[in-house]
Amino acid sequence: MTVRYDFSGKTAVVTGGARGIGRAAAERFRAGGANVFAWDLDPVPHEGVGSIAVDVTRTADVAAAVKEVIAGTGRIDILVTSVGLGGPRGPLDRLEEEEWNTVLAVNLTGVYQVVRAVLPQMRRIGRGRIVTVASLAAKEGRRGLAAYSAASAGVVALTKSLGKELAATDIRVNCVAPAAIDTEVVRAMEPAVIEAMIDRSPMKRLGTTAEAADLIAWLASDACSFNAGAVFDLSGGQASY
Repeated sequence: MTVRYDFSGKTAVVTGGARGIGRAAAERFRAGGANVFAWDLDPVPHEGVGSIAVDVTRTADVAAAVKEVIAGTGRIDILVTSVGLGGPRGPLDRLEEEEWNTVLAVNLTGVYQVVRAVLPQMRRIGRGRIVTVASLAAKEGRRGLAAYSAASAGVVALTKSLGKELAATDIRVNCVAPAAIDTEVVRAMEPAVIEAMIDRSPMKRLGTTAEAADLIAWLASDACSFNAGAVFDLSGGQASY
């Protein structure tokens, strides 16, 4: 059963909002009455959600998108950072420096860029909710995905630091760390890779984007009041700590 939260009068920005977890979160906020903007490198318009083309690694893109949202709604109450890039899979010593830099730029520096740009708006209105989306790889590491695992761990640490920094305010910052979720990106992988993901799960299945959106919606709601800098696994029981 899906729990409904009232987001009426609030403005939500979701990066990576065109597909996957980001899209599911954007639609959940829209269903709750929020003004929703999906920022994505390759926007896919969907009903009731404003789509803005944004490269989160480009300061100018992020600044322009913030300006556009503020011009239209006057505020940003909720920010979800769900842009993700897995990068190439293979041994670390075969990973090119450019590939390493690209994964960290999108997955970690992109979070910094967006949060840095949005946070002053939240300070201005005196409240806000920031939900970062990392990965279970941040806590456990993934063989052959050193850059992705390192970037995800950076997002977790950034969230913990910022959560403490803002704990005395009404701005809450928390993180979701999913295991494999049933998205277009996962379904495009080799069947053997998908089966390995399922085998690692005690529940023996992939998570759903709806389940991810449920958790994100709670973290973005007023019901989440005493959590700051926390990391919530979404792993079907896979997480070991």
